[in-house]
Amino acid sequence: MKTEEAIITRRSIKHFDPEHKLSEAEINKLLSLAILSPTAFNQQNWRFVIINNPDVRKEIRSQSWDQSQVTDASLFIVLCADLKAWEKEPLRYWKNAPKEVTEFMLPAIDSYYRNKHQVQRDEAMRSCGIVAQTLMLTARSMNYDSCPMDGFDFDGVAKIINLPEDHVITMFIAVGKAIKPVWPRPGQLSMQEVIIENRF
Repeated sequence: MKTEEAIITRRSIKHFDPEHKLSEAEINKLLSLAILSPTAFNQQNWRFVIINNPDVRKEIRSQSWDQSQVTDASLFIVLCADLKAWEKEPLRYWKNAPKEVTEFMLPAIDSYYRNKHQVQRDEAMRSCGIVAQTLMLTARSMNYDSCPMDGFDFDGVAKIINLPEDHVITMFIAVGKAIKPVWPRPGQLSMQEVIIENRF
């Protein structure tokens, strides 16, 4: 499937076939392509918590307005970010770069993030937003459907998955086979309304 078709046909699916399973090879393909998504300073701060235990899914569904995607999707991901990825052995992010690049990047990373908690959180949200769209478009290119989700109790889900204190949950991503047709797109704003040239 061409990228353009994946973009046009990707929709947020609410009803998945609970009997459908993704193969391990399909999951590996999906995730291996997703982790090619860009991140600032190449810190790769996203973390994919794959929930495949049915009981854990039920627990999470109880914290998610009883949304069926949680239990019925073939692949269910709690998409998190490590807020401190920038300071955890940052050399590994640049291990294959020329020495002069590494010598520039490591102090730059430290300077950009140290003691800047809002910047760390903003970066986490940007990175996970990018990788979420990569996941969904890759899934669509594989003829699967998806849904990004934020209708849940973040603290409740954090407890269920034992979220580390220096991590944050950004959203869920559900992937699988749709069992109901989607509505027509409910209302797309015009390009004239959303595109601003130079200044507001």
